[in-house]
Amino acid sequence: MKKINLNSQSIQDLLQNLLKRSPQQYKSHEEAVQEILRNVRAKGDAAVFSYTEQFDHVRIDAGNIRVTDEEIEAAYREIDPSLLAVIRKALVNIRDFHQKQLQNSWFTTTTEGTLLGQKVTPLSRVGVYVPGGKAVYPSSVLMNIVPAKVAGVPEIVMTTPPDREGHVCASTLVAAREAGADVIYKAGGAQAIGALAFGTESIPKVDKIVGPGNMFVALAKKAVYGFVSIDSIAGPSEILVLADETANPRYVAADLLSQAEHDELASAILVTTSPELAEQVEKEVEAFIQVLSRKEIIRKSLDQFGYILIADSMDEAIAAADAIASEHMEIVTKNPFEVMMKVKNAGAIFLGEYSSEPLGDYFAGPNHVLPTNGTARFFSPLSVDDFIKKSSVVYYSREALQKIHKDIEQFAKAEQLTAHANSIAVRFEKGDD
Repeated sequence: MKKINLNSQSIQDLLQNLLKRSPQQYKSHEEAVQEILRNVRAKGDAAVFSYTEQFDHVRIDAGNIRVTDEEIEAAYREIDPSLLAVIRKALVNIRDFHQKQLQNSWFTTTTEGTLLGQKVTPLSRVGVYVPGGKAVYPSSVLMNIVPAKVAGVPEIVMTTPPDREGHVCASTLVAAREAGADVIYKAGGAQAIGALAFGTESIPKVDKIVGPGNMFVALAKKAVYGFVSIDSIAGPSEILVLADETANPRYVAADLLSQAEHDELASAILVTTSPELAEQVEKEVEAFIQVLSRKEIIRKSLDQFGYILIADSMDEAIAAADAIASEHMEIVTKNPFEVMMKVKNAGAIFLGEYSSEPLGDYFAGPNHVLPTNGTARFFSPLSVDDFIKKSSVVYYSREALQKIHKDIEQFAKAEQLTAHANSIAVRFEKGDD
């Protein structure tokens, strides 16, 4: 990890380095992704089957692309019963948290004969993409499906790449069934995103696509935006720990490494007001790396995007954290609640030494699909809001419109939109004001 004294130049250099991790850097692969999407749109299933054989080295056809009930039942027999129990406990927490996000339609009326309101409607069909490459993430299955179910989406379609035997990981299938997926298809990569966006003979077109994936999935989601909605273009995982001299260096080091192990592009940053803590955390990190199973990935991640930033004051530390706008932020200070109130930019905030980031990944309830690469400055975590749409409702009686129709006509004429003005005026052309 790079240990740096915090100042305006060092934070700018850090931000420039972190930008190398952005999905915007994937542009060299855009044409290959566009070709895949064009073929899927033109050839449907045939293109999906061909790309699945090419990239996943397994033959899929119309007869086996859909996961059967028998396959899901076999997954339940295969999964460790204790893991199933944990999945069900986590589901309760995730569902309870998202239930509090529900919005209702609302209407207001006046005695003058007007009604204004907002009609809230769930999306009709949502596609959930689940990766199946370097690791298996049943927790992401829960986090993407549950808010859609809570929102009231009537049909949730999941796609995930099969292994070379044509199977899907048991824990992924069980998590999907427990969370409420309606149908699961064996398709991954950009071709699966194309199938969800445009529809094929086997896979129906959806209204929105959510879920993480590799650079090809990210570029495909970006390319189909507008044909469908998407959640975000997710970048590599990241954590920022904001700590003072009261923090436990062993805990801080462990938490930084919990994200560095995701992949070589993950970022782990400590911002602290304590040079002593910085040194202690550095030593603990080195000790942990020796015994952790993904040490090669961790080492590359820390060498490229690991930082220890030493600030002169907590206000300076908070300003740096806001500039970085990390996906995950842990606040391990004497009074983390007070510091939290000053923080503006973070995807998820974890308070105190017993609120480690993996608590949010798996169990606490808030969604772990979070904005990355500084987008926490303007994006929010995945929520029930992502699976609803809102329609404005307007009603005016003749009497209510009569009182203000000349105002509207004047506004329209000021914009030289005479047809707009006429649309109002014709209702009172007999002069009975």
